[in-house]
Amino acid sequence: MYSFGEVSIKEIISISVTLFAVIDMLGSIPILVSLKEKIGGTIRSTQATLVCGFLMIAFLFFGNEFLNLLGLDIKSFAVAGSIVIFILGLEMVLGIEFFKADKGAKAGSVVPIAFPIIAGSGTLTTIMSLKSSYADINILIAILVNCIVIYIVLKSLKWIELALGPNGLLVVRKFFGVILLAIAIKIFSGNVHGLIK
Repeated sequence: MYSFGEVSIKEIISISVTLFAVIDMLGSIPILVSLKEKIGGTIRSTQATLVCGFLMIAFLFFGNEFLNLLGLDIKSFAVAGSIVIFILGLEMVLGIEFFKADKGAKAGSVVPIAFPIIAGSGTLTTIMSLKSSYADINILIAILVNCIVIYIVLKSLKWIELALGPNGLLVVRKFFGVILLAIAIKIFSGNVHGLIK
């Protein structure tokens, strides 16, 4: 069991912003709008949100066991994760596509919307990286906060797209890209010391 005495509003806000930046719901709006049309004009918001939440929570609680099976530790995973987060941030800021989407995949509310667009490898890697710096209870609360945001965004896709416009979406994407770069550097510097002897 996890102690509620470890609950920290500051940590929850920090983790929530980190996950929000990595998940990049606002930056994914153009992709989600496109997929929405392909699957008949509606995205099952509840189903997609529940799948995302399940994947993130499962990785939070069982990620350690998974790493142990592979003979890895949290610090190694955190450093590897920080590199992935750094590349994601570069992609958002510079507009260069490092991670290629499978354009031939059939769209759906679970695949590829819930996974890998929302709860993709970057998100799951980030959760494991955060475990090295924050209490699990705060990460769990931050995941639930982000699930609420995911649900609201999926439900309000059309309105958000109209409200922000193409330029607004671009500014938001670049802003969160810079945040990701800073987060990646912080995670890397906090975990690399124990690995280099």
